[in-house]
Amino acid sequence: MTLRRVNVIILVLLAVAFLIIVQRNLLNFSDFFHKEHPDTGVVLPFESELSLDLRLELERKGEEIPVLITAVEERLGGVIAVMNSVYQNSKANVVFTIVTLNDTVDHLNTWLSRTKLKNIKYNIVLFNTEPLSGRISKDPQVLEAVKLLSFARFYLPAYIPNAEKAIYLDDDIIVQGDIQELYETNLKPGHAAAFSDDCDSASAKGIVRGAGNQNNYIGYLDFKKEAIKKLGMRANTCSFNPGVIIANLTEWKNQNITRQLEHWMELNTQEDLYSKTLAESISTPPLLIVFYKRHATIDPMWHVRHLGATGAGNRYSPQFVKAAKLLHWNGHYKPWGRPSSFFDVWDKWFIPDPTGKFHPVRRHTGDN
Repeated sequence: MTLRRVNVIILVLLAVAFLIIVQRNLLNFSDFFHKEHPDTGVVLPFESELSLDLRLELERKGEEIPVLITAVEERLGGVIAVMNSVYQNSKANVVFTIVTLNDTVDHLNTWLSRTKLKNIKYNIVLFNTEPLSGRISKDPQVLEAVKLLSFARFYLPAYIPNAEKAIYLDDDIIVQGDIQELYETNLKPGHAAAFSDDCDSASAKGIVRGAGNQNNYIGYLDFKKEAIKKLGMRANTCSFNPGVIIANLTEWKNQNITRQLEHWMELNTQEDLYSKTLAESISTPPLLIVFYKRHATIDPMWHVRHLGATGAGNRYSPQFVKAAKLLHWNGHYKPWGRPSSFFDVWDKWFIPDPTGKFHPVRRHTGDN
């Protein structure tokens, strides 16, 4: 081989190396820009469709992280904000499973396909109400869609059949940390799930009690009923919040957790086991019974709660809210409604509805 040909080959290799370095630097700058300005929707000049596909190919390989969310029509903006916050704050290979009803599918598909979320991986699954037949009250208030869908988390292995582990998130959440970290929460052998205890430090005992939220088992279960007495549970045991769940689906199936939950649902229809001062979700009591002292715990900063409770969210400092890795507006006041604490944090991740059907209340009315 002549010296001239060797020089040509070397020059070509150097040029290729230079182009690769430039491409990576541009991608890193793009990441930085979008992290600093997640709500702008601006596409930088070098971000062609080809480079976007390359970004996804380079950054989102590896183990899939299944995330399940439920979606009802009147709260669809919340679902979009959750997904956007998860996707933009992580390079993990996230795959969303969205459990919903027939009347929401088209709207959801349009919202995702016509916005910057069009490249995410997701599956839409219709909620199967058949397993709930005879297991929940026929009271019309209980049967409203949002409450029905809260039972979807009981059937995690059915909706995500091929995964060993999965995350469940409520729709009134914003994720500010890398979801990979939450996914890697350690679950001890024999634990099918991890939850956030309601007495943990990040949610602040004073805030919880001051807001009137119940944070122990007696707030959810009627300890005068014989079926509850027989369990030998302490009434003052800290409850947990199932708005965020990390589930070991293999263990869930091995222990037949779904069937255990269904058993307590059935028994409640016969014996009315829930507390008359029931705190929030009607789907929480069976979870509290089945996972009593049999669950792992989530890092408190990965589930900062009560932003939607009366007065509670306002007790958090802006610095604390900024440092939180996951924010949850559980309670009556949602960040797309009015009034709610720290709605400006939620606004950063909300993507306007291209169909014009969904409006945060304050924007629709011209409020700030």
